[in-house]
Amino acid sequence: MTTIRDVAKLSGVSASTVSRVLNKNGYVNQETEQKVKQAIQKLQYEPNAVARGLASKKTGTIALILPNITNPFFPELARAVEDVARSYGYTVLFGNSDDQGDKEKSYIEVLKQRYVDGIIFSSHTLQRDDVVRLRSNKIPFVVLDRAPVGEACSVVRSNNLEGARMAVRHLLDRGSRKIAHIYGPQEILTAKERLRGYEETVKDFGWYTPTLMVPGNFRLDGGMSAAKELMQRHPDVDGIFVGNDLMAVGVLKTLLRMGIKVPEQVAVCGFDGIHLTEAVEPEITTVAQPIYELGALATKLLIQKVNGVDVENKVHELEVTLIPRDSTRKDTSL
Repeated sequence: MTTIRDVAKLSGVSASTVSRVLNKNGYVNQETEQKVKQAIQKLQYEPNAVARGLASKKTGTIALILPNITNPFFPELARAVEDVARSYGYTVLFGNSDDQGDKEKSYIEVLKQRYVDGIIFSSHTLQRDDVVRLRSNKIPFVVLDRAPVGEACSVVRSNNLEGARMAVRHLLDRGSRKIAHIYGPQEILTAKERLRGYEETVKDFGWYTPTLMVPGNFRLDGGMSAAKELMQRHPDVDGIFVGNDLMAVGVLKTLLRMGIKVPEQVAVCGFDGIHLTEAVEPEITTVAQPIYELGALATKLLIQKVNGVDVENKVHELEVTLIPRDSTRKDTSL
């Protein structure tokens, strides 16, 4: 494998001179620079990114830590991060934390050793000590959804509270008279705010009871088991607001298996706006997050930080949109 010393020998200069040419750091006269570039081309030398990073303090790489790569929401988010990063000349490394804090910490250590320029956290396990360590190592970062309590960070998120209210109001408008909620893990702020939005909207109705709320763990199988439990508790439920689209697919599957017609008997509304909601029958109504815009904004903010721009540590909250589909279609013949 060709090394920097091979380039130096062929061009008749020192390795440090070759390094200055590669990193554009320090003065090299035009004639010498041309000799080095010719040697690089002739030897087809490709500089090691990490080695260059040692000299320039930048490697042209950023990282995205995701909590659960099996949820279609996160690959759609990753697509946006990669697209925007490439447009700025950056490569993206991906890590899947599986919602495990220890795994996330190990990623941070590995990425630090690889001299990554910055990190986007879309996981839900980032802790205050992680933030302190990132800042002490001068690693720029941006958080999607939430930051640890007591730490001012650049956060990009959707308006989950209003989105939940929007979903429940839609179910009421289409004629539902007893609405349940299948929610995600309550240690996750997005799940907590969606549950809060549901409760605030239905708490004054006479039919409301806490037993209408069932956990589903933000997973497809969780949505399936939650739907079964819910319909056994309250067979007269005629509307379900589901805390994310992946669970909503599971809810739909279980209801149809139980012989319950959607939307004629039970209307279903999800949350996220992933493409999977269009691939099932009936297509699922959803409160869509601007997934691409979330990833794009987080990436732009991170690259600004990497380039030394003084980015204010604040929450950037984007609006959501209700997309009505067949799973909540109002049947006027009923």
